[in-house]
Amino acid sequence: MPTDFAKTHDKPLPQWRLSLPGRPLTGLTVLVIEDSRFASEAVRLLCLKSGARIRRADCLRSARRHLAAYRPAVVIVDLGLPDGDGASLIRDLHQARPRVPVILGMSGDPDLAGHAVAAGADGFLPKPVESLAVFQQTILAALPPEARGSLLRALPDDMIQPDQAGLRDDLAHAAQVLSDASDTEVIDYITRFLAGVARSSHDPALEEAATALSQDRSGNIAADLTHLSWMVQDRLAQVAQV
Repeated sequence: MPTDFAKTHDKPLPQWRLSLPGRPLTGLTVLVIEDSRFASEAVRLLCLKSGARIRRADCLRSARRHLAAYRPAVVIVDLGLPDGDGASLIRDLHQARPRVPVILGMSGDPDLAGHAVAAGADGFLPKPVESLAVFQQTILAALPPEARGSLLRALPDDMIQPDQAGLRDDLAHAAQVLSDASDTEVIDYITRFLAGVARSSHDPALEEAATALSQDRSGNIAADLTHLSWMVQDRLAQVAQV
């Protein structure tokens, strides 16, 4: 990875000390690696409210292209990506020198927090990522002490609501993949993807169906996929009416 970041930051992120209390992430660039448009939009809104800039990659390959060109201050990696396990990128980022200051894992499965930390992540964001206070505090807690600022500040109680257009895009993507899903790896990916989308959109029935198929395919897979596809089409129709 390039060393430009190290050359321009001989001391750990001194320019962040003067961040405004209401926008404590001013001066940071956040790279979010997330294939869900709905979840990415949530992170974008959180960054906007916090003063941070954001860039997005939707897969490991795209993320590595981004990281070859510039060095963000914060990298948030979804653990279930279409071309592999996000933990592999976390591990590479953790071992790279200079190291990205803040590396966070993210998933709709809270049980994967340990997986992310074991790979080298500084923290973990469980989906849905909606709380401005949780988002800011998770990043600030991982920053070097001199970069956090010393002023006491009130924690915001804002909860963000991503635009439904992102949810519609995610559901349309899932519907397309499910229409001819037969390969085991494809089914593994799309069921995990749907479970995350359902969790982010507070849809427990869809989350339960996707999670069940992801964890146990001992039954009639074709029938289960058909049922899941029907549920996705039903949600698409509902979102279209909003």
